[in-house]
Amino acid sequence: MININKFDFNVNDMLDGLGRWINCESPSFDRVAVNKMQDIAIHDLTKIGGRIERITPHPSIGDCVRATFSHNEPNQPGILILGHMDTVHPVGTLKKLPFRRNGDHCYGPGICDMKGGNYIAVEALKKLQESGLNTPLPITVLFTSDEEIGSPHTRELIEAEAKRAKAVLIPEPARKNNGIVSGRYSVSRFEVLTLGRPSHAGLNLSKGRSSIRKMASNILEIESMTDENCTFSVGVVETGKWVNCVSSQTRAEVLSMAKSEKDLEIGIKKMLSLNDQKSEVKTEVRIGLTRPIWKPNKGSMKLVSIAEKLMAQINQPFYHESSGGGSDGNFTGALGIPTLDGLGVEGGNYHTLDEYIEISSLALRSKFLAGLLMSIDGRL
Repeated sequence: MININKFDFNVNDMLDGLGRWINCESPSFDRVAVNKMQDIAIHDLTKIGGRIERITPHPSIGDCVRATFSHNEPNQPGILILGHMDTVHPVGTLKKLPFRRNGDHCYGPGICDMKGGNYIAVEALKKLQESGLNTPLPITVLFTSDEEIGSPHTRELIEAEAKRAKAVLIPEPARKNNGIVSGRYSVSRFEVLTLGRPSHAGLNLSKGRSSIRKMASNILEIESMTDENCTFSVGVVETGKWVNCVSSQTRAEVLSMAKSEKDLEIGIKKMLSLNDQKSEVKTEVRIGLTRPIWKPNKGSMKLVSIAEKLMAQINQPFYHESSGGGSDGNFTGALGIPTLDGLGVEGGNYHTLDEYIEISSLALRSKFLAGLLMSIDGRL
C-alpha cells in the first residue's frame, strides 16, 4: 500500500482555488448559474489532463461534466468519483455568507456540501499526476447538477456510469472526527395537496373552506409521526395570493428518512393514509422521488478496510457508519457496486447561512483520497 505521508498539499493554494468555486453560486434551479460552475470545473479538470464530455440531462437543470484520464488499461472497470455541483443556496447568498476564513473555519455557500469535497478530489488527482503515479484502475469523474432536488434527471446517468465501475467514491461531507459513510438510509419525498372552497374573506368568510387551515392541521400530524427510525419534515408550503380570499388550494412538500425497508414501508403507509376525499376540504398525497436504502456489501467493506489502513498511516481516528441525509451513493450502493461516501472535508452547518469547512481537514482528506485512488485495484 502506498505511503500517503509523502503527499504534500499547500493549504493556502487550495483555499485560493476553492474560493473560485465557492464564489460561483450554483443553486439547483438556476441552470445558467450551475453551468458557470461547471465551466470552472471543466477548466480545472482539463488542466490535469481530463478528457471532457458535457452532458445535458434535461433542459430545466444544469449540465453534467464527465472527465476521463489516460490509463494503460482504459477499458477495464475503474473508479468513479461522483459529486454534485448544485447547492441549496440561491444566487445572492454570498452577500450573507461570503467566502471567508476565520481561524480553522472557512465559510461559504456549498463549501461543505459538497464543493469542498469535489475540489479536494480534483486536487488529489492533480497530486498523483505531479508525482508521476499511475492508478491501478482508470479514473472517471462525474459532476452532476440536480442532487439537491433528488437527482430526478441524473439518476439514470449515474447508475449507467456506476455499472461500468469497479468502485464508486463520493466526496460528500465527512462525518465528525474523521468518519466516512458506508451506507445510507432511504429518503422519500411526498407532495401533499389540500383542496378547499374559495370565498371573499371580508364579505363571505363562512362560505369558504380554507385549504391553509387543513394543511396546517396536516403538517402538525405529519411531523408528529417522526420517531428515531423514520422522520418526517415539511420543507415547502405554497399557497394563497390575496389576503382577502379564502385559499382553495395549498401545496406542501414532505421529506422522510427511514433506516430500514420496514420503516420505509410503514412511513409510506402513514403518509398515504392522510388521503381524504370525503371531507369538505380534501387532502391528496402523492409519493415522489425515493432514494433506496444502501446496505454495505462485501465490496464496500473491503473499501472500508483500505480506508482504515490509510488513516492509520497518518495517525488519524477512523470510523464508518450508515447515515441519513441521502446522496447519490444511495443509487450506486443499492445497485451492489462497492461504494464509499462521506469522503469529503470535515465541516458543518450545511444548508444554512453558517456553512463551513475545517481548513485543517483539507490536506488530510486530500492525502486520504489520493491514497484510495492508488490502493483500489481489480481484486474487489
